[in-house]
Amino acid sequence: MAKLSEKIGYALGDAAAGGITWKVMSIAFPLFFTNIFGLTVADTATLMLVARLFDVVTDPMMGALADRTRSRWGTYRPWLIFGAIPLGVIFALLLYTPDLGPVGKRIYAYSMYLLMMAVYTAVNVPYGSLLGVMTADDNEKNQFSSYRMVGAYAMGFITLLSFPYLQKLVGGTESHQYAVLGAILGGLAAIGTLACGLLTKERLKPVRAEKFSFKPFGDLFRNKPWIYLTLIGICTNFFNGFRYAVAGYLLEYCLHGDVTVSGLIINYTVFMTFGEVTCMIFGGLSPRFTKWAGSKRRAFRLAAILCAVTSVAFFFIPMDPKYIWVMVAAVIITSIGIGFYSPLLWSMYADVADYATEKNGTSSTGLIFSSGTMAQKFGSAISGALVAALLGLAGFVSGSDPVTGQTVVTITNEPAVCKMIWSLFSLFPAVFALLIVFLLHLYPIKK
Repeated sequence: MAKLSEKIGYALGDAAAGGITWKVMSIAFPLFFTNIFGLTVADTATLMLVARLFDVVTDPMMGALADRTRSRWGTYRPWLIFGAIPLGVIFALLLYTPDLGPVGKRIYAYSMYLLMMAVYTAVNVPYGSLLGVMTADDNEKNQFSSYRMVGAYAMGFITLLSFPYLQKLVGGTESHQYAVLGAILGGLAAIGTLACGLLTKERLKPVRAEKFSFKPFGDLFRNKPWIYLTLIGICTNFFNGFRYAVAGYLLEYCLHGDVTVSGLIINYTVFMTFGEVTCMIFGGLSPRFTKWAGSKRRAFRLAAILCAVTSVAFFFIPMDPKYIWVMVAAVIITSIGIGFYSPLLWSMYADVADYATEKNGTSSTGLIFSSGTMAQKFGSAISGALVAALLGLAGFVSGSDPVTGQTVVTITNEPAVCKMIWSLFSLFPAVFALLIVFLLHLYPIKK
């Protein structure tokens, strides 16, 4: 039976990766790159698409490499222990805006973003794989997964809520604020990742193949549960990715800037914070909800239906700051569904890994969990790229002045841009929530 300290240690891993680095990359990066860093909409979309093609190769390779790692620290833990500092440093550099021209900025952004994706993969794939070797008990796996999601959402809540106040505290230009916050948050991410590596234990030894083979890669595509769960994972991250990527634009252009209510500054990070704290609470309740529903698959399906309904409802809320609390209520109710299903996804990957070991005779836990990380990055970044591209088509134009280097944003069709933003936050995610419901109907493991 794992100690509470180990469960907290495991939660710190996703508090660092999901609650800090990935949360900021998902919600702040599209707006940061177009409105502060000075990339064009086309450059921002292309950057995220290129990074995804990069991840298609690196994620499964990292999973296979992690499965074959042997060290005094175990199979997966050393990647967290020695990857913690590079993760924090590169994240900080990614939020720094160099004093360069348009071409120099483009090169810097592409280099740092691809490097960030590589180090994130090197840390997060082994982190996810840890769940498969810490315990053989299915109920305890659910508990670890629940702690993981609570850690991610709790830190996401703290990060997003404090962001505008920390910006004010730092002062100076927006580019200076993001650079300083990048250093602070990068340091916290490094500490959390290192603590996770040191506090967790690997109790089960993977059943390794005698020599390296490409057979595990082929086995994946003959593994029906893996195929369906990976598609479900991609859809969940498209659902979240659209909402996070467009939230900054929603507050800035649809509601005409931050909304202040009784002294509370509601900017785009605070707006999504209401969802984070809801996800944290209901992520902790996910095991009970699953027990009530009777199976992980049914619980996941009910949560996805809730997300679809509330996303559609959001579209019909008037685009006016005086309805801010109605919008917040819709975000909270949607986040109940996200909180319920988020721990289930990773627990179900552990089920798929067990299924693969039984079927093939050797462990491919790292490889299977790498697909979960790839789905996360694929869905979030492609949705971010689509947000940038679709806003460009609607009439949003951004870039750097070639003489002064200052960021310039022009809206050529404000009604079309606002309607696109509103749809990207509501109707687009609803489509992917319904796809999740359909794919869960086909998912064959009935635990």
